[in-house]
Amino acid sequence: MTPTLVISIITLYFLALILISWLTSKGADTHTFFTANRQSPWYLVAFGMIGASLSGVTFISVPGNVGKIGFGYFQVVLGYLLGYWAIIGILMPLYYRLNLISIYTYLEQRFDFWSYKTGAFFFMVSRTIGSSLRLYLAATVLQLFLFDAWNIPFYVTVATTIVLIWVYTNKGGIKTIVWTDTFQTFFLISAVVIAVWQISNRLGYSFTEMVDAIEQSRYSKIFYFDDVNSPLYFWKQFLGGAFIALTMTGMDQEIMQKNLTCRTLRDAQKNMFWFSLTLVFVNLLFLALGALLYLYSEKNGIAIPAASDELFPALALNEFSLVVGIFFILGITASSYASADSALAGLTTSFCIDFLDFKNKPEVAKKRQKLFVHIGFSLLFLIIILVFKEINNRSVIDAVLSVAGYTYGPLLGLFSFGLLTKRNVRDRLVPIVCLLSPAISYVLSANSKAWFGGYVFSFEILIVNGLITFIGLWIISTAPDRQSKSL
Repeated sequence: MTPTLVISIITLYFLALILISWLTSKGADTHTFFTANRQSPWYLVAFGMIGASLSGVTFISVPGNVGKIGFGYFQVVLGYLLGYWAIIGILMPLYYRLNLISIYTYLEQRFDFWSYKTGAFFFMVSRTIGSSLRLYLAATVLQLFLFDAWNIPFYVTVATTIVLIWVYTNKGGIKTIVWTDTFQTFFLISAVVIAVWQISNRLGYSFTEMVDAIEQSRYSKIFYFDDVNSPLYFWKQFLGGAFIALTMTGMDQEIMQKNLTCRTLRDAQKNMFWFSLTLVFVNLLFLALGALLYLYSEKNGIAIPAASDELFPALALNEFSLVVGIFFILGITASSYASADSALAGLTTSFCIDFLDFKNKPEVAKKRQKLFVHIGFSLLFLIIILVFKEINNRSVIDAVLSVAGYTYGPLLGLFSFGLLTKRNVRDRLVPIVCLLSPAISYVLSANSKAWFGGYVFSFEILIVNGLITFIGLWIISTAPDRQSKSL
């Protein structure tokens, strides 16, 4: 695939996104940017959320990681189901009952000012880092297989990418993103289906033969119960997945903002239910793709790249047919931008609502400040990506989920304490508790092998982090009084 063809595909793709943006942003104001006027069809939100939740990390890193851990990641995916269903039953009714735009205003109503600002701050740290790393992956692939051939510097690739995202999200915000995510999810799923079909044909497999080949290969192991000290131990992965879904979806403004654009609570719950089931199937498809990539490489004597994230791009763009290459480009672009664009809108919404007190300002001031905030987060994405490029030496999916374990823990502790107890807190001390808990969690994780008889933390560090936050909040809490709000 030539660089000229690749750039032509990407250009047409972004022209389509800009057209969707133009059509969906007519008459939009700041309220439309934040809530889509609560008119989004639930099925549209559900389908589009697949692309936003998977991102380029799933598209590249999950298939690549199969060579290391087989289908072990599916343990995490099964945990996601538990987390999503907790969101349906617990968090969604709360958010709709309180008619929230930013979900962190719940913390102000339940506790007070500092708890609210602390929750919003940790979301912004979590989502800014996580989305930047996802976008880094897409930019790296485009750099490796396109822009290096033209001697274009990496920072120019990243800057151009972020500018394009800013252009089509600037006016319509979340209303535009509900539609662009649907468009992008179509290409993401099409890309993996076409790749699986092409590889199976080249290996001479029918559908049942493909399933049998994967099942009999050394890549098919799903469950790891044999070593409790291993990061792959089932209960670590399963419970970690459940709490990752609960926090990175249910306590994350970016994802919940889309759910809150549905007309009613019932619509939002239907969206989340069908989204959760579909996401399990799609992740299984990505794992099957990973196994096929390794089986194909072994059969044809193709060297496996040192960085597993490069396996799928290398084969899709250099080994398989032009159709696979075209849909790969569309898929990696769609998966990465579906995550990054909604993150940019979610971060802009959170900062405007949670830190700039938008509800008390005229529309002209809102538009001006929203513009500056939108630009500011775009620049922050650029800085984080360039820094990460210099220090990264691991699979991006590992990096994203590891960071989430520390940054989402305080959110888990804050929301859990608010929902599970009726106690008040000494509000000014909340930021101290929420800063100490990730630090303590990191120390425990770094020394667990020596301190706990060889035990190594995996994704369950998020649970530990949330528990430490919960205990810290209990220590600084007081008994509920008659004036305490019950939410």
